[in-house]
Amino acid sequence: MNLAKRKRIFECLRLANPHPTTELCYGTPFQLLIAVLLSAQATDVSVNKATVQLFRDAPTPETMLALGLRRLKGYIKTIGLYNTKAKNILKTCRLLIDEHQSEVPGTREELEALPGVGRKTANVILNIAFGQHTIAVDTHIFRVSNRMGLAPGKTVLEVEAKLMKFVPDEYKKHAHHWLILHGRYTCQARRPRCGACVVFDLCEYRNKVAQ
Repeated sequence: MNLAKRKRIFECLRLANPHPTTELCYGTPFQLLIAVLLSAQATDVSVNKATVQLFRDAPTPETMLALGLRRLKGYIKTIGLYNTKAKNILKTCRLLIDEHQSEVPGTREELEALPGVGRKTANVILNIAFGQHTIAVDTHIFRVSNRMGLAPGKTVLEVEAKLMKFVPDEYKKHAHHWLILHGRYTCQARRPRCGACVVFDLCEYRNKVAQ
């Protein structure tokens, strides 16, 4: 796929959704961090159902740490892997308090030093909370990038590197959200909704559909 076609794809995605954003509910960078930690192998809907009460009762690192492990688990027990996530959240709260003045750090190195925070989570935080041009490749973005021919790759890191190289600079800030929403609601795994796709004419997958 050439650069002109990639640009047209993002032009179409922007036209369809000029102001994309995360579907996770949060009020502060700290709450965003916790929501993203909880979202691993879980849906945004399930996370939002749990965090609405959690963030009301414990909106800061200090108040969340004060909950303790047992009480924190009570808030997030409906979310997959909640035992491990609860432990990582409390360790993260402690590090934020002790090493970052209760603020979420704004560098990849500092973020990835927090328990449970990997490259994808760090990319989400850097993009949403700090406005950096990062692209967090999850299962949706990995699938869309390969299926469309936008940035094909065998690994998440390969797809991320190609997206960062091929996505025009003017679209990089919101590319993560456009692609994840496109994969979540249109370019779905089992039955892609090609008839409702705003970029179908530009997608390499259409040749397979036509066969």
